[in-house]
Amino acid sequence: MSYRALLLAATLAASLSGIGMAGMVATEGGIAVKESSLPMPGRGMTMDQVAGKFGNPSNKTAAVGKPPISRWDYPGFVVYFEYDHVIHAVAMDNAPASAAPASGDQ
Repeated sequence: MSYRALLLAATLAASLSGIGMAGMVATEGGIAVKESSLPMPGRGMTMDQVAGKFGNPSNKTAAVGKPPISRWDYPGFVVYFEYDHVIHAVAMDNAPASAAPASGDQ
């Protein structure tokens, strides 16, 4: 696949998933995801730990599938859970620059 086709595919996938181009950078071998400086939950945290550190989410999506995967939406990022543990947190392109946890340090 050519670099141009790869860039187009990545751009389309990012726009469909809600991840902005700000999180993607071109590299010699293709495209890489830029790490976010936004404080977000770490892999393995429980739902209770996430709620205690970041507060209540603006939206909760019920679990679907096997294993059950659920989603919590926060201003600036989304957290995905398998059962009650974080499997991934994704920064959104519209993340506020001053976003911070509700309490405590990361």
